Amino acid sequence: MKTMLRTAVAAAALISVAGLAQATELRLSHQWSNNDVRHKVAQIVADEVAAADVDLDIKIFGSKSLFKPREQYTPLSRGQLDMTVLPLSYAGGQQPAYNLTLMPGLVKNHDHAARLSASPFMEALEAKMAEDDVMVLVHGYLAGGFAGTEECLTKPSDVEGKQMRAAGKAFEQMLAGAGASIASMASSEIYNAMQTGVLDAANTSSSSFVSYRIYEQVKCYTPAGDVALWFMYQPLLMNKSTFEGLTEDQQAALLAAAEKAEAFYLEEAKKEDAESVKVFRDAGVEIAEMSQEDFEAWRALATETSYKAFVEEVPDGQALLDMALAVE
Repeated sequence: MKTMLRTAVAAAALISVAGLAQATELRLSHQWSNNDVRHKVAQIVADEVAAADVDLDIKIFGSKSLFKPREQYTPLSRGQLDMTVLPLSYAGGQQPAYNLTLMPGLVKNHDHAARLSASPFMEALEAKMAEDDVMVLVHGYLAGGFAGTEECLTKPSDVEGKQMRAAGKAFEQMLAGAGASIASMASSEIYNAMQTGVLDAANTSSSSFVSYRIYEQVKCYTPAGDVALWFMYQPLLMNKSTFEGLTEDQQAALLAAAEKAEAFYLEEAKKEDAESVKVFRDAGVEIAEMSQEDFEAWRALATETSYKAFVEEVPDGQALLDMALAVE
């Protein structure tokens, strides 16, 4: 009887340990505040997975509290971080093809961005991510514009002689081609740089312009409107091996959560632009508009600078660029 009892206790202990082994906590890192749409996307995934009750918990480390903004992709690819929301072009040093996800004039509007996310172009980028043991959970593009501490910026000649922060290599190349001096930094550093006189102007997403309160430091804002030069792919990524190591129920819960978050992301991205205009206007900032003529001038400059450099630097760059341009 004692032997049978000991056996039963041992079996129960094994079952308990097995259950604990399946209870997994994932760490998700990003650089933004809790009010930012990208945090809200991450929170939807975390909340939906928690509600699915599949012994999976996602702990979010926002406001660059776990990793610096530009230092998240490498630990993600090495399995030292499970998930992140970040501009993919931040990892352009590891995969130069990613610089195409922040290319001036390549994306026309938010619906066009969604079609790009579901195209062979994105499949080609995801194949490169897989090489780094990374996968996409939630696709998302955000639009953005320009802001100047003293003057409005709508056309290439407006940036000549300005000290500017540009989001991504392609925009840096284009702005340098227009005569601007470039200061590279994360969007979370723009406010202090403007406050201390390091920057005269910057371009970033509508969401970042608001969440980082850039309206407190500028006199003029050129938002994404009917014409938007600036679109940036900012997905929620996951370590591929970590995902594959989860149970089928956990994987299914993550994918269902991601689908809901992606729909939210697209709708909110559309709202961000209009809401940013209201925030800046209410703060007393002048609002400028980029005309179609301005846009064409920028794209002509980008063709001679950013597009040209990308094709020259990336072995399959022309093929990737053509795939992106083929998406109507």
